Amino acid sequence: MPKNSKVTQREHSNEHVTESVADLLALEEPVDYKQSVLNVAGESGGKQKAAEEELDAEDRPAWNSKLQYILAQIGFSVGLGNIWRFPYLCQKNGGGAYLVPYLVLLIIIGIPLFFLELAVGQRIRRGSIGVWHYVCPRLGGIGFSSCIVCLFVGLYYNVIIGWSIFYFFKSFQYPLPWSECPVIRNGTVAVVEAECEKSSATTYFWYREALDISNSISESGGLNWKMTLCLLVAWSIVGMAVVKGIQSSGKVMYFSSLFPYVVLACFLVRGLLLRGAIDGILHMFTPKLDKMLDPQVWREAATQVFFALGLGFGGVIAFSSYNKQDNNCHFDAALVSFINFFTSVLATLVVFAVLGFKANIMNEKCVVENAEKILGYLNSNVLSRDLIPPHVNFSHLTTKDYAEMYSVIRTVKEDKFSTLGLDPCLLEDELNKSVQGTGLAFIAFTEAMTHFPASPFWSVMFFLMLINLGLGSMIGTMAGITTPIIDTFKVPKEIFTVGCCVFAFFVGLLFVQRSGNYFVTMFDDYSATLPLTVIVILENIAVAWIYGTKKFMQELTEMLGFQPYRFYFYMWKFVSPLCMAVLTSASIIQLGVTPPGYSAWIKEEAAERYLYFPNWAMALLITLIIVATLPMPVVFILRHFHLLSDGSNTLSVSYKKGRMMKDISNLEENDETRFILSKVPSEAPSPMPTHRSYLGPGSTSPLETSGNPNGRYGSGYLLATTPESEL
Repeated sequence: MPKNSKVTQREHSNEHVTESVADLLALEEPVDYKQSVLNVAGESGGKQKAAEEELDAEDRPAWNSKLQYILAQIGFSVGLGNIWRFPYLCQKNGGGAYLVPYLVLLIIIGIPLFFLELAVGQRIRRGSIGVWHYVCPRLGGIGFSSCIVCLFVGLYYNVIIGWSIFYFFKSFQYPLPWSECPVIRNGTVAVVEAECEKSSATTYFWYREALDISNSISESGGLNWKMTLCLLVAWSIVGMAVVKGIQSSGKVMYFSSLFPYVVLACFLVRGLLLRGAIDGILHMFTPKLDKMLDPQVWREAATQVFFALGLGFGGVIAFSSYNKQDNNCHFDAALVSFINFFTSVLATLVVFAVLGFKANIMNEKCVVENAEKILGYLNSNVLSRDLIPPHVNFSHLTTKDYAEMYSVIRTVKEDKFSTLGLDPCLLEDELNKSVQGTGLAFIAFTEAMTHFPASPFWSVMFFLMLINLGLGSMIGTMAGITTPIIDTFKVPKEIFTVGCCVFAFFVGLLFVQRSGNYFVTMFDDYSATLPLTVIVILENIAVAWIYGTKKFMQELTEMLGFQPYRFYFYMWKFVSPLCMAVLTSASIIQLGVTPPGYSAWIKEEAAERYLYFPNWAMALLITLIIVATLPMPVVFILRHFHLLSDGSNTLSVSYKKGRMMKDISNLEENDETRFILSKVPSEAPSPMPTHRSYLGPGSTSPLETSGNPNGRYGSGYLLATTPESEL
């Protein structure tokens, strides 16, 4: 070894000498770096772990193309909620006025946090567990909570796909089986089913033929075998789509993500040609400005933003982790968010065009039924014929003529008018009838399709679209479960994925018993909302306040090659956490003020009735919320009191097999990390410390925790700074 080397100087001096990586490598014996892996570990028990993780990150599967990745993110974020929840919220919360709070919250919460999840997944190249363990080990429980929430959502979400499969196969007949009420024959007497006659054909088919629903959540009623088979088919489809990871699911996305837009475009063209479609669209876009000041509207808009973009589920992080590190995730965040919003508006146009047509049909039916009542009163001399305007023709009665006749009768017979039982038959009343969630797709929309020419064709297309929308979201949901578990615990991918599907199918039998729809309501409306909000808040805090917004922005600049807008800095640091804290408080207050409940279908009344959850169901609901949020405080406590290792005192430098060494002759001190990790951002598995310092004999480091002050190899190298130690 040369006498003037820094190592020789170190041996004859007690002074601290900083030794660069370039100096050390220049003195090393020749090594075949194509076959070597250099590992320096501060913990003897974990000497290979970090090196293997870095090699795994470099050998990580990748998307075949940028288009495949974008379609995967679109397929995950654009789901069934865009088709029925967003239009329902528009109808309920002031039509076009609802778009204002939704757009505001999308800009200040949705897009920034969506960009954040894309960035951390792409930068660290791990699932949710690994990402949040890296950002802040004490908040590593966020990843586990995300997995649990994904499990809860996946359990009931696939049941909805099963419902769509049932309706899909029932659509291959004419007339559609929900177009008419069933007739019960008793000898020569034919009687319409009473439950159907009191409600409607589509409502009866949904509650009785499809769900065979019980009167309350307390009445189990046993399994519905038809829905059990459909659930089995649904989990089989999902399992085949995700069993190979992105190698299989990526190919499925080409169809499952694009086909719904073809169907929506066809429905939009067909819907605009329907009589009354313009009435529905104008009703939707007519703003009720008083709703814009309602806090409940803003809370529901924020919740919809979370679910629409898939924030907190871990699916966004999982998909992004398979990207190269130089991918422009800044552009991806804006693109996917815009497409998601555009899809919601497009679906709302389709829904209200079709519902406008349905409202006109129902309004005309109302006019005919009430005109028959008036004729009966005229024939029985209850009403005088002088009350009927001379131009009114009962053979061709228009809604305008009926409205005039109704007004005259109401004015003259004011005292006895209520006994006549006449309805005003206003189109506005029909348009204001809001149908929530599944009822919009399986009752209102299916009823409208029965009036379409070639109705079976449109029904097949509609439910095939729902299946594909649900499949895209389920692939992302499963990725939120499997990717972090496989990354962290190194379990076999295929075996674990199949095991998850089998387990979820058997647990999902809870949702296909006769009371199963009420459990879907419990899981959908309550069990995931609050935990998701907490997860997203902690994600924001972990990056913005613990890891550091400035540091994160610098790393994004290095990764992307340009600096993101300062807008994101202020949103992550101040605006988004504040808005989400208000949202969380509002959700907790809402649960306290309004006890959770569900809409039960009462067979004898053939009508819905709102019931509160019984005590045992409330206990189950509280347990679900606790289970979903428990990993976050548990991991924090364990790591705060050092009961669980965070791996922060492990140093590893790895050279991937086959990588060629770069020229080190011109390396400067600040380039040492780039030399080890390579200068190409996409080749670096994860962010690493900026430099390593040699500490002379007898020196100590605040990070030393083992009995060997110089590490395993006695080289005097210690980890001067790590992302975890800065936290």
